Amino acid sequence: MASLLISDLHLQPSAPEVTEAFLRWLEERACGCEALYILGDLFEAWIGDDLLDLAGQDPTGNADLAVRVARALRRLADDGSALYLMHGNRDFLLGERFAAEAGATLLPDPSVVTLGGARVLLMHGDSLCTLDAEYQAFRAQARNPLWQAQVLSMPLEQRLALAKQLREQSGEANSNKAEDIMDVTQDEVRRAMAEHEVTTLIHGHTHRPAVHELVVGDAPARRYVLGDWQPGQGWEIEVANSGTPELKEI
Repeated sequence: MASLLISDLHLQPSAPEVTEAFLRWLEERACGCEALYILGDLFEAWIGDDLLDLAGQDPTGNADLAVRVARALRRLADDGSALYLMHGNRDFLLGERFAAEAGATLLPDPSVVTLGGARVLLMHGDSLCTLDAEYQAFRAQARNPLWQAQVLSMPLEQRLALAKQLREQSGEANSNKAEDIMDVTQDEVRRAMAEHEVTTLIHGHTHRPAVHELVVGDAPARRYVLGDWQPGQGWEIEVANSGTPELKEI
């Protein structure tokens, strides 16, 4: 059996084609896999696990989407596949309740796992974009447990408004930034790989699918970048039990 890795689906009610493609992929492609790793930004936004309580009552459609996705993931887990969820920069409030509903385990960012018999570093990828000082400051705030607790204590309507505001601010800020600022920095990539003593790194976030050759210390290494999912297109990485990662367009 193989392990599969995906990232940056950004599921949202306004993009039903992506949701339907993902649910078909779970049934037809992921079924029977040894493990599925979702490396962040499964959802375009996540305002708290209590969203699951609003199925059938949420006019935005986000609650129904969350429940539908959780149930689909649970079916995969019940069939014997191990599921792992990593936080992204959009769904950093995803919590233990959603993970339990989905039959998944929340995976720290970064994490080292064994895939294809080798140690592999998994990350969402946003922490590698160190040239974007403005974003890194927000990331530090958003990962602060005290800040998260404060946000989750807000009424649901305020959290919805905050999520919308953050998305709008992010889009406006990114439109004014140079492309290289929003990409990873090679020094940080090498530092992270050396720190974790790996020669393989898999991440998402940048929406720039590719396989990069590099040198870490004196050893040849590879960085695999998962692409985002859009209508008619998705990306996965497959790792067979005794093989190397293979980036594939879906």
